[in-house]
This record gives sequence, structure tokens and C-alpha cells, in this order.
Amino acid sequence: MKARRRRGALIVGGLAALGLASALVLHALNSAIELYVTPTQIADGDAPHAALFRLGGLVERGSLQEHGTSVRFVVTDTARQVPVVYSGILPDLFAQGRGVVVQGTLGPHGTFHATQVLAKHSANYMPPEARNAIAQAQRMQEEARP
Repeated sequence: MKARRRRGALIVGGLAALGLASALVLHALNSAIELYVTPTQIADGDAPHAALFRLGGLVERGSLQEHGTSVRFVVTDTARQVPVVYSGILPDLFAQGRGVVVQGTLGPHGTFHATQVLAKHSANYMPPEARNAIAQAQRMQEEARP
């Protein structure tokens, strides 16, 4: 009987350790996921508050304001706009009127506080999700016009 209890305790202990390890891995993966949203989704309230996520769209022309290493600009999907604040050096490929993906958090007043501005090697880069969101926003604007 003693060997049977010992074996049962080992099995239960092993299952508990496996469950704990699985829970830790899932928690780590869940916190590492960064959502991708558009300005329209933010305006509709579909963006996470106080959580790290990515915002994509176009840099609105005429919106870039530089103050030393602090930069302000507006990201748009042609339907809605989100003001962005970033402290740091912008990538060389960053330009007004071009696609951009910024990573950070949404502030309480609707300003996006970027911790990173992402750019690809291609100057015409735009994520497929952003391209589709912009096309959809343009279609919605055209349908809304009388």
C-alpha cells in the first residue's frame, strides 16, 4: 500500500507541476501579445486602455511637430485621427503621408503615448491590416456622402 500511495502522490505532484508550468507559459504568452488597432477602432472604443498595443495607419500630412527629441503627429485611417506623442529618434523612413505602426498605450484623453515607432525597409510599407482598414474607411466615407 505504501508504494501505491507514493506513486499516487508522485502522479498528483507531477500533474500539479505540469498545470502550474502551463499556466505560467500561457500567462507569459498572453502578456506578450500586442494587439493591432486602427484609429477608427480607437474612436469606437475597441482599443485596450492602459495596455500595450500597436496602432497603424497613415501619418497625417501637416501634423508633425518636433520639439527636440519629443515628437507629436497624427495617425489616421482617413476616417478618424489619433494624436500620437513620442520621445525619441524617428526612423529614417518616417514621413508624413506614409504608413506607420506605433507601439505604446492609449492615454486617458485619447492621446497615444508611443514607446516605439516601427518602420520596414521599404519606404512604401504598410501592414495589410492598415491598408485594409484605410480602404474600408474610404468606402464608408464615400457611402456616407449624399
